[in-house]
Amino acid sequence: MNKRILKLAIPNIISNISIPLLGMVDTALMGHMDSLVYVGAIALGTMVFNFIYWGLGFLRMGTVGFTAQAKGANDKKEITRILYRAGLIALIAGIVIIAIHPFIIQFGLGMTSAGPEVKLYATEYFNIRIWAAPASLLILVLSGWFVGMHNTIYPMIISIITNILNIGFSLWFVYGMDMKSEGVAWGTLISQYLSAFLGIAFIFFKYKPYLIKVLWSRLLDSQALKKFANVNSDIFIRTLGIIFVFSFFTIQSANINDRILAVNAILFQFFIFFSYMLDGFANAAEALSGEAVGMNSKKIMLKYTKYLFGWGLIFSLLFTFAYAFFGEQILGVITNNQEILETAQTMMFWVIMMPLVSFSAFMWDGIFIGATASKAMRNTMILATVIVFFPLYYFGPWDLINRLWIAFMAYMFARGLFLGLVFNSSILRKLR
Repeated sequence: MNKRILKLAIPNIISNISIPLLGMVDTALMGHMDSLVYVGAIALGTMVFNFIYWGLGFLRMGTVGFTAQAKGANDKKEITRILYRAGLIALIAGIVIIAIHPFIIQFGLGMTSAGPEVKLYATEYFNIRIWAAPASLLILVLSGWFVGMHNTIYPMIISIITNILNIGFSLWFVYGMDMKSEGVAWGTLISQYLSAFLGIAFIFFKYKPYLIKVLWSRLLDSQALKKFANVNSDIFIRTLGIIFVFSFFTIQSANINDRILAVNAILFQFFIFFSYMLDGFANAAEALSGEAVGMNSKKIMLKYTKYLFGWGLIFSLLFTFAYAFFGEQILGVITNNQEILETAQTMMFWVIMMPLVSFSAFMWDGIFIGATASKAMRNTMILATVIVFFPLYYFGPWDLINRLWIAFMAYMFARGLFLGLVFNSSILRKLR
């Protein structure tokens, strides 16, 4: 069992680790500029993109769950329809996002009181990177479909190549072309389209037998679309809640001052790095729990859950020790700005605590996504936000900066706790 989990998880970990490394490189590129406004600009621009891409993350998560279940039931035609259906939705959504992008950035930046320079560079960054939307959403679908097919190698290759290209282009634009935040945006734009084409090439290379002709009447079947929409609307609401909390964190940081915005943007990279690493096991959980549901086996589901949580705990302990002993050295790599470094070092406690506090939320997410138990995910996220995050932030006795971190940590812990409490009623009772 451990061997099977690792076979799925390790490629996911390798591919996922390249994503936060890219974020760290982007932040480091701006962190070594002559002003901290560039770090803030990337943070705000990324916040707005999180609203978009995390909000549409159901394109990947829903595709994983449905594909894994179709694979477990050995329904090859449905596997193909899922790929086509999700891909079509991704392309349409990407075009719509480009069409309305001026309103998106205006609304997003309007929620903050960041300085005019930060907003200016954030807008430049956004207006370039937004043109990658169709490619970025198609990559989500392709990655989800591959994982649902228990193929984590291709998403790993796509992710690594995407981020190598992104880092290479960003370095060239920033240092070779003397650009600032707009150079990072151009790097992302070009790499996303190249990687989308790579993903399509993988489909033709490995899964050509699945590229069968599908009737539009079956592709757009009302019952299938309704099921897809119901699950994905729940995942969308759940993800929107997560994005809201993350964005609230960034907005409140910006509202304190530009220095705290830059500090929290850098410290949050530690959380993002851990989350993407642990998502390797969460992605494995999506494929395995989806298979268990397709096989209608409670015994297999419980076995997968036990082993997955064991690996999640081991990884969270490793990260806790790594951040405790090497956190300050990592900070020095990300930025050489003394003002940022001095403030960040006083707040490293939250970074060290974060892995143990939050790992169960990621593991349960993977299990519930694979089982397409989306209503429970939606409801527990709402509860964690309404009865944990906001009361602690607004009514806690601590200073504003620590209240923000305490509320966020408690929110992540509560999400894992609540999902654990409804595991039996939401998933196990429906299996034999």
